[in-house]
Amino acid sequence: MKRIVSVLLVVLVALCVQAYFASSAEAHYLTVTASASCVKGVPIISYTAESWNPGGVGGSNTEIDILFDGVKVDSQPFALPQDQFSGKMQAPSAATLVTIEGVAAGTWDDNFQNGQTNSVDVSIPADCNPGIGRFTGGGKQVIVGLVTLTKGFEVDCDMHEPSNNLEVNWMDASASHHFHMETFDSTLCTLNGNPVPPKSPVNTIVASGTGRFDGAPGFTIQFTLIDNGEPGKNDQAGFMIFKTANPSNVVLAFPVMTVTTGNIQAHVDQH
Repeated sequence: MKRIVSVLLVVLVALCVQAYFASSAEAHYLTVTASASCVKGVPIISYTAESWNPGGVGGSNTEIDILFDGVKVDSQPFALPQDQFSGKMQAPSAATLVTIEGVAAGTWDDNFQNGQTNSVDVSIPADCNPGIGRFTGGGKQVIVGLVTLTKGFEVDCDMHEPSNNLEVNWMDASASHHFHMETFDSTLCTLNGNPVPPKSPVNTIVASGTGRFDGAPGFTIQFTLIDNGEPGKNDQAGFMIFKTANPSNVVLAFPVMTVTTGNIQAHVDQH
């Protein structure tokens, strides 16, 4: 009888362990919640991302990216099986409805792979909008090594044509290169600092477009421009250019850095 009881206990424990891991494997989730409020006349979106990933099946939590209307605005590592982070950011210029999306970055485990998403739509208060702006600039930016960027541009937060113009020129160890933007595809403009003078409703633009690299079509540019006020010595810019059909084919990866010379200028939109 004791042997039978012992066997039954072993079987029961095994079943409980199996049920636990089975339920854990099904418990993966990624949720995003968000809301918008008007703070001193500026629309602010508050967001929270939460995940549960038991791991132990070939992976563990890595990070979550937060996107506003497809543009990444935040990225945080998830160090624990269950983790949460929150943030606040100004809504895109002139937006009335913003899609806030969380994306699992990196492989987690067999039941929750890279690319898992969750999103929520947030309405912006009708009487709370910072307006539309535009950015102009020129000058030269140098990084450590042999890469030099020159900039001469005008880009509008509302992607108004035909004023959008962006060209990036640089030289590496082998040759000089040139990118010319032909289509302006996405933009997120926010006020995260003080661009004055002149007065502007925005000081940061995160945007993307497509164009020609060294004369060849089919390349995408992602860029960030930040106006931190006059005389421009604290302005910042960053660029990434890659083959549109093969994003792993990166021809320029220039992180956001302080402009060495030149000036990025935010303005009130003329349109």
